[in-house]
Amino acid sequence: MVFDLVPAWPAVGSLAGGAGALGLAWAIREHRGRPGVDWFLGVFAAQATWCLSYGVGLLVGDPTLRTALEAGMWLGVLWTGIAFLGFALEYTGRSDVVRSRLFAAVVGFGLLSTALLATNPLHGAFWTGFESDPAFGVATVSYAFGPWAYLVVAVETVLVASAVFLLVDTLLSYGPLYRRESAAVALSSLPPGFALVAWTLELGPVPQLQLAPLMFVPHVLLDAYAFNRAEMFDRNPTTSRAAERTAIDDLADPIVALALDGRVVRLNPAAEALLGVDAEAARDRPLDAFLGLPVDVGGEDGASGDADDGASGDETGVDAGGARETVEVESRDGAGRRTYAVSTSPLTDPSGTRVGYTVVFSDVTERERRRQQLEVLNRVLRHNLRNGAGVVHGYGELLADRLEDPELARMADAIERRAGALAALGEKAGTVEALLSDGEADAVAVDELVENAVADARDREPGASVELDVERDAEAADGGTARSWITRVRADALRAVVDNTVENALTHHDGEGVERDDAGPWVRVTLEREDRGEGGSGADGAGDAGTDDQPARFRLTVADDGPGIPDHEIQTVESGRETALEHGSGLGLWVVAWGAAAVGADIDYAEREPRGTKVTVSIPVVNEE
Repeated sequence: MVFDLVPAWPAVGSLAGGAGALGLAWAIREHRGRPGVDWFLGVFAAQATWCLSYGVGLLVGDPTLRTALEAGMWLGVLWTGIAFLGFALEYTGRSDVVRSRLFAAVVGFGLLSTALLATNPLHGAFWTGFESDPAFGVATVSYAFGPWAYLVVAVETVLVASAVFLLVDTLLSYGPLYRRESAAVALSSLPPGFALVAWTLELGPVPQLQLAPLMFVPHVLLDAYAFNRAEMFDRNPTTSRAAERTAIDDLADPIVALALDGRVVRLNPAAEALLGVDAEAARDRPLDAFLGLPVDVGGEDGASGDADDGASGDETGVDAGGARETVEVESRDGAGRRTYAVSTSPLTDPSGTRVGYTVVFSDVTERERRRQQLEVLNRVLRHNLRNGAGVVHGYGELLADRLEDPELARMADAIERRAGALAALGEKAGTVEALLSDGEADAVAVDELVENAVADARDREPGASVELDVERDAEAADGGTARSWITRVRADALRAVVDNTVENALTHHDGEGVERDDAGPWVRVTLEREDRGEGGSGADGAGDAGTDDQPARFRLTVADDGPGIPDHEIQTVESGRETALEHGSGLGLWVVAWGAAAVGADIDYAEREPRGTKVTVSIPVVNEE
């Protein structure tokens, strides 16, 4: 028999388990102070006490010493489970539970059991009828288990099972990041745990022999794997759990977690301040009890509540599908009413099952005030300025026609032209308002849009030369396949870019051009498509939207032979702000910049030889079919 090859093998196995526990304790001593390490050192100390006491006891014949060593073994059993639970709580980021009254009660149970173990001869709570019962050549003993011994084993089993559950939960929650550590440590507790229960229930052919200390040998091997291969204490779940709490608790935005029925589950400190209630008082109450607005949680309406202890709100509901609504809340610090954008999104567990909702309140008071201010200013520009400029323009025309003095007629003509420019500025303000609002992207034929914009420019400026070159047929003439000119962008924004780029070239022309014999306004508009790897030349492959590094784009070039755009105006737009010393002469360049931003286009301004400006607009090909 294989056991006959190793004399006193139960003692040898037990001592090996104890030595392994001490070796691992020595190996992790340098990590002291990190989450869970001190508790794990306690686990190894208890395991070593368990294994070494039992192993030495199997080699001792003296009854008194044998009894003391058996008590030492029980002491290791008792504190292994308590220390293992402490480790699991702290390692998985639940150190607050270790400091709770519940865990204090667990430690109190351990202290009481230790006292009962030391005084067992007086009451027999752990065992009675202690006698020698040798087996396999070692000094095994038999005795009748007392009620407290069964209780200790039951509590030990529950504590270890709870710790294993915490580690497995971490494995499932955080995926591969802590998978090896958690799995190895959780599995390592199973062999000695099952062996202890089997010994307590007197299962097996040799019931007086406890195999749990021997089972600490695979336990030690699994723990060693977790320490050495997986860098267990260099990175642990405490970081992730702390990040989760920080991500919610430290955010300035109020965040509320709701159950499926719309009742509050959790608040961050910012939400407590917003609602004027602490987390404990708010828990399990409907959100509308504090805000006075209904919460739409996918058809499961929360119970209604009184709003007398909360902030007042409007009648806007909160849509759990992620829609953003606004609610006005009376500030608790006396700063007046604040406006919050309310965004609700579903909470799901790792399997994808919806378990609740998060409601985020973003303070948009200043944004809403600026929006209102812009709307007022825009309305003044579009209506008051336009109407007033129209009146001035009309009187300017009348004066220019009736005045006989050439100098006065010239002044009247200047009034007329300036009034027309102011009216156009009011119209452009409407374009700005549209660009700054949210708009939907749609399928746009870029070539047709550019052609229409050029046609309108020719109608507005019949005396100007506006040339158009769309390089759509080059590939087809070479026997290739015509490429698509469709992209999904905001059509109004792209049209504003094209219109204002061409309009700027015509409006600011000084009549000293070099392309026409009469030096009049001249503009050339060129549109081409660049696919991946082209760098501006032709390519094959319709529908090829390029790669992530080099996506396909439409390139619009507007060249003129005017005086050029002053550097300070370009710098003003590129810097994103106007200053007292550097300011643009109008809204045209700003409209181009904002329109380009709305469609994801890039703008480049360059000087044109021998005279003029070349504006290049690079338009992305988006969601091409």
